[in-house]
Amino acid sequence: MADRLELQGRHGKSRVRVSRVWRRPAAAGGHVIVEWNVAVSVVSDCLPSYTSDDNSAIVATDSIKNTVYVKAKECTEIVSMEEFAVILGRHFTSLYPQATVTIAERPWERVVVDGKPHSHGFKLGVEKHVTEVIVKKSGNLLINSGIQGYSLLKTTQSGFEKFVRDRYTLLPDTRERIVATEVTAWWRYPFEHVSQIPSKSFCFTQRYQDVKKVLADTFFGPPDVGVYSPSVQNTLYLMAKEVLNRFPDIASVQLRMPNLHFIPVNLGNKENPGLVKFADDVYLPTDEPHGTIEATVSRPKSKLEE
Repeated sequence: MADRLELQGRHGKSRVRVSRVWRRPAAAGGHVIVEWNVAVSVVSDCLPSYTSDDNSAIVATDSIKNTVYVKAKECTEIVSMEEFAVILGRHFTSLYPQATVTIAERPWERVVVDGKPHSHGFKLGVEKHVTEVIVKKSGNLLINSGIQGYSLLKTTQSGFEKFVRDRYTLLPDTRERIVATEVTAWWRYPFEHVSQIPSKSFCFTQRYQDVKKVLADTFFGPPDVGVYSPSVQNTLYLMAKEVLNRFPDIASVQLRMPNLHFIPVNLGNKENPGLVKFADDVYLPTDEPHGTIEATVSRPKSKLEE
């Protein structure tokens, strides 16, 4: 640039809410509905729009929004959130060098009536399926998927002891406590080019359900006896490790697991010192402040990749 400044720009549209219904007969599983909150960000070459009054290279963000609805309409077959993000990414990279598509899914879940899945009835769930897909004009891509707001709790089989003690430490050792967290998980798929994405034999939506189950099963342990957790850190690692062991199509797992505290309640005064005497029964639930534990667990790189 003439004024010796460097400029890299991107633009897009966020919070584009779109819902798509695929109307299958009851015998084929019933209707399928998705509700997605879509954000698209494109790396643009329209530098003159920043440095002058020349907008001739800009695709309006309103057009980006409209494209989301057009592409949803064109999906006559059921697609996963990740597949839809790739579809959008490939479209926008026909115009721009790179596109990033982020989608969060509102979790509509099929209801069960008298033990039978309803053909067109749904209820709103809690945790959200999310994805971020980066596509380049060359076809190179990066696919990350995840879970947000996955709340897990167990009332025993958790402790925390033998940690660092200094003059500010008040927390006692314990081998008996409630452990609760709200998991945010991201995992990366190994696909590096659009040509590497498997055909319909691979279902991103099913893999999301599989990962969610493995995370919960590892957190809780067997239903009759559970599994002891010496720390949230150890449980986090075991959860991520189990995902990688079970699914070779996942390259890395990032977990953020805040430690949501349940504080034992003891109440008393001079007249009644044992008004409430804690016996592993009455707690004060609080998430402010809370411990923050996070880590990324990846497969080791081969020597050729290093």
